[in-house]
Amino acid sequence: MKDVAFAAGVSVTTVSRFLNGSLELPATTRRRIEAAIGELGYEPNPHARRLSRGRSDTIGLVVPDIANPFFAALVAAAEEEADRRGQALSLFATLNRPGREIAYLRMLERNHVDGLVFVTNHPDDGGLAALINRTGKVVVVDEDVPGAEAPKLFCDNYAGGYLAGLHLAEHGHRRILFVGGPGAMISTMRRFEGLRRAIADASAGEVVLLREEGEYTTAFGRAVARRFLDDGLPATAVFASSDEIAIGMIEVFRAQGVSIPQDVSLIGFDDVGPLHLFAPPLTAIRQPVRALGQRALAVLLESQHVDARLGEELLPVEIVVRNSVAPPSKP
Repeated sequence: MKDVAFAAGVSVTTVSRFLNGSLELPATTRRRIEAAIGELGYEPNPHARRLSRGRSDTIGLVVPDIANPFFAALVAAAEEEADRRGQALSLFATLNRPGREIAYLRMLERNHVDGLVFVTNHPDDGGLAALINRTGKVVVVDEDVPGAEAPKLFCDNYAGGYLAGLHLAEHGHRRILFVGGPGAMISTMRRFEGLRRAIADASAGEVVLLREEGEYTTAFGRAVARRFLDDGLPATAVFASSDEIAIGMIEVFRAQGVSIPQDVSLIGFDDVGPLHLFAPPLTAIRQPVRALGQRALAVLLESQHVDARLGEELLPVEIVVRNSVAPPSKP
């Protein structure tokens, strides 16, 4: 820009204001600037111009893991919505590590992005909440950060647990294993509570609910399945509260000759993978993952200031019934 100003015989401020449309110039001056731009091949830096106006036209998306199909689908939906709205999307994968999450939140403080869609997959010790409150313009998605004063978008985890419990109860199951993520996370707490309530509402007589808590991973699913088999199949049905957990359990069951649903019924949660291609096709609670991504962008972009008073918004879930649940083979 300095070179253009020198060649045209005007100030840098004049060139800058001319380029951003805030200054009317005499025709002769305008032609000198345009000629200098053409001769020098000058192209304005759009990033610098956006920053000079106090915004980057870029939204940050922080997710734990882009290899996980759930988070990959969330990213794809957010990217499409950002593109539709003329925004860029910067993706940050944290590997579910608090240190990386904090580093990305601090980037927002330095105005590298205009807002942040924040997804964590572990309990918070208070550090994330404090930084979110200081940063502002953050939308918390999928899992809660307790104490964070920000809009929060979740699927209706309680309803998902209730639908799973009702489906199992209708098939006569009274001994059920719940396999969830970390116990302090709302997804685990609400899905179990929904399951418990549905079984209580729909069942007469004694009901046994077993509970395993760990990580939303195939490795944890495999570990739980091995313990389940070592204990002699103490339940007739399993509610695995993520696709990844369900897949890990299926791997072990298949390797050990345990048949679904003849030996044990199984329901998953998320339904973002090709569960209809499994043998048998897996019944699952379907999360509105694409709607989560689209709605998060809308909350950030449709207001100048993200209002924490929007509170918690729940998106509906549904049960997709396939062939992995049957009445128990023995009482």
